[in-house]
Amino acid sequence: MRVLRAADYRVMPWKNGGGTTTEIAVSPAGAGLDDFDWRVSMARVETSGPFSSFAGIDRTLSVLEGEGIVLNVAGRPPERMTAASQPFSFPADQPTSAALIAGPITDLNVMTRRGRMLHQVERLPVSAPVEISTEACSTLILCHRGHAIFAGATPIRLEPLDTLLLGPDVPILRVEPAPDATLFVVRIIRAA
Repeated sequence: MRVLRAADYRVMPWKNGGGTTTEIAVSPAGAGLDDFDWRVSMARVETSGPFSSFAGIDRTLSVLEGEGIVLNVAGRPPERMTAASQPFSFPADQPTSAALIAGPITDLNVMTRRGRMLHQVERLPVSAPVEISTEACSTLILCHRGHAIFAGATPIRLEPLDTLLLGPDVPILRVEPAPDATLFVVRIIRAA
């Protein structure tokens, strides 16, 4: 179990050079944009335009801040996404572009290498204590809004945008939330 603090995340350029991304975690450790098995990051999107293409990657996007975007993924109807929308999954190697609804946004990106890893992303509003199953290969819990305290011998407190990274050795984790807390739970598993 590791606590990843927002102040320590690595900021790097987008693959297409159009902005910056804030890397929360990547596997294997130190992997670049072309050789990761999985990657979780946030990006500030300032203008409408094309997304970077990632060959052989599946991606899930969630809006964290801002009015939202309309995603156009080749072969699909446009997807309007706001901070209240469910996470949206799509192949990262299909032509994709985004149109901002009303100004910049910040998004959460989860990417896994097809054939090696799979992922699930859940937006979890928490107003009462809850238990989170963490039996995946890796589970990341991002505190989006409010704060959350994870019970245990030594309680762990996450502030906004801090992340808890767990392996399969902790099967269930109990969360004591602040009022109006929202978490993102990312489960990453090996492909069969």
